[in-house]
Amino acid sequence: MERKTAADFDQELLILFDAYVHGAIDRRGFLDKAKKFAVGGITAAMLLDQLSPNFAEAQQVPPEDKRLKTERLEYPSPQGTGTMKGYLVRPAGAAGKLPGILVVHENRGLNPHIEDIARRLALEGFMAFAPDALAPLGGYPGDEDKARELFGKLDQAKTREDFIAAANYLKNRPDCTGRVGVVGFCYGGGVAHMLSTRLPDLAAAVPFYGNPPAPEDAAKVKAPLLIHFAATDPRINAAWPAYEEALKAAKVRYTAYTYPGTQHGFNNDTTPRYDEAAAKLAWQRTIEFFTKNVKG
Repeated sequence: MERKTAADFDQELLILFDAYVHGAIDRRGFLDKAKKFAVGGITAAMLLDQLSPNFAEAQQVPPEDKRLKTERLEYPSPQGTGTMKGYLVRPAGAAGKLPGILVVHENRGLNPHIEDIARRLALEGFMAFAPDALAPLGGYPGDEDKARELFGKLDQAKTREDFIAAANYLKNRPDCTGRVGVVGFCYGGGVAHMLSTRLPDLAAAVPFYGNPPAPEDAAKVKAPLLIHFAATDPRINAAWPAYEEALKAAKVRYTAYTYPGTQHGFNNDTTPRYDEAAAKLAWQRTIEFFTKNVKG
């Protein structure tokens, strides 16, 4: 069956799905409102299924890829939850210390897609570390709806500290060069922004369509930023002009790209919102940016 793309769905339905994914409406609310788009033998539940992730189909780097060394480990987060868990991936034949990239998931925890992203980064010569914010609640449950529900139960102040602890853990590993960058998607894009205001020694931050910090926090950013936006993403894009002005005033080094014709989540190749051309370009820019600022 041919994979569907965003163009196969009504824009109003895509916005409705975005609201569902981010907790503004529940499953029943989505199905209720989606009924008017369910035509020609398609039900609202089938539409939801079509819009939801297909991890197996999109996987680019298998977990058992011999070029990589992967492990699941615990790390200390004394200001946060206490003990956290994450997924560490390194090139198998690496000699010497590696630059580190923290990979921050969307609002569903450490799902197979984000693990795949970590493996892609490791193949580029980085040590990639992907924490699971849901670790205190048993970890990613293997079901996106349950994951979203659990996510709402997190203490976000502690969760922020858990990600700060993850960056520090990665930086201080004996096999890390001490240079660490961060990439995050959606919720994780917001975390990448947050880390840029909290970690003065962060080497680089790449938020994909993430909520920016308050404009008054822009002056705390010392790392260069590469910021990716979807063209159709009113929830995220509305806050950007004020934050951009603050970044300019603070003389922060940043580059921002908006990808024409894209939806929020366009980099996530497990869903129809994926835009292959935009995702490949954004990824190429991301790798070049990390190569220059984290490896360099």
